[in-house]
Amino acid sequence: MDIATNGADVKRYPIEVLRQFCESVFRHFDVPAEDAQQAAAVLSAADRRGIDSHGVARLKTYFDMLRHGRINPQPTIEVVRETPSTATVDGDNGLGLVVGPRANALAMEKAEAVGSGWVSVRNTNHYGIAGYYVLQALERDLIGMAMTNSTKLVAPHRGAERMLGTNPIAMAFPGKTEPPVVIDLATSCVAYGKVEIKRREQAQMPYGWAIDRDGHPTQDPDAMIDGGAQLPLGSDEDRSGHKGYCLAAMVDILTCVLSGANWGPFAPPFALRQEIPEESVGKGIGHFFGAWQIEGFRDPEEFKAQIDKWVQTFRATKPVPGAEEVLIPGDPERHAEARRQNEGVPVLGPVVEDLERIVEYTGIPLATD
Repeated sequence: MDIATNGADVKRYPIEVLRQFCESVFRHFDVPAEDAQQAAAVLSAADRRGIDSHGVARLKTYFDMLRHGRINPQPTIEVVRETPSTATVDGDNGLGLVVGPRANALAMEKAEAVGSGWVSVRNTNHYGIAGYYVLQALERDLIGMAMTNSTKLVAPHRGAERMLGTNPIAMAFPGKTEPPVVIDLATSCVAYGKVEIKRREQAQMPYGWAIDRDGHPTQDPDAMIDGGAQLPLGSDEDRSGHKGYCLAAMVDILTCVLSGANWGPFAPPFALRQEIPEESVGKGIGHFFGAWQIEGFRDPEEFKAQIDKWVQTFRATKPVPGAEEVLIPGDPERHAEARRQNEGVPVLGPVVEDLERIVEYTGIPLATD
């Protein structure tokens, strides 16, 4: 079942209708045509793949940030440091949906030229789903990696206040005849967008997702949003939350300390309602991209054949009672994409209301077919 259809009021929209609407909204704010297409493509990828928290549901936030001049719609994106295999990119406070793909493309170009490419990015903004970038690497027959920091929402292990972002990581490995292995995960116990979805559904969160402002476990989304914090991947002390904390720290250092972006609690907010840190230690938020050729390690066809074998072996694992099958990383997104191509994208009522407010402000129409 899609995340957005758990008994909630929803409307369904064709994927292309939502993509075109997003593109038109970006153009309304003088984002250049090519950049608007790119930004809309990243959001559309989330909607297609069933990641409801990062698709059109995020458009209102980009809309607000552009309307209030908090994001530069026409950035001058520059490489400020470079070697044959590495680079640091300054995004000029542009849309992460534009800066991220440019930097990722540079990492892939370097990989194709010298075997591997590594690009850190500063002075950028929210870049959508991390998985988008590694799917681009697969299209060029490369292994891909992507990560980003984000606004503080997550408490460090044993901490009772927000200090880190959800700091996602993605990687992808191509197969031969089997689907690729696509890993896309937040280093928090759950992506913040899922907390927002629970709030919109007026539903409780599972235990272990978050704490309230006093550091006590909570299942109330409002208690987390109103001064509480999410927990790292693994959750609390008894569930090895230190592991998620360490992964988040790795992302924070690679995306920010390495690039010159704002790390940890100094990351600027993605939404108007979030507080602006009093101190800055860099520029904007940060991303990090990696890409490499398989043939630098072994014959590509042999590698892909082994990926196929890996997929087949793990898919054949005996499932736990009640489960139909053991999933391979990327399966849920592939299943969602197959459904949504035919059925359209389910959009929650509160998100529809956000889109209707955008329609009212911009005059850009949004049809359901």
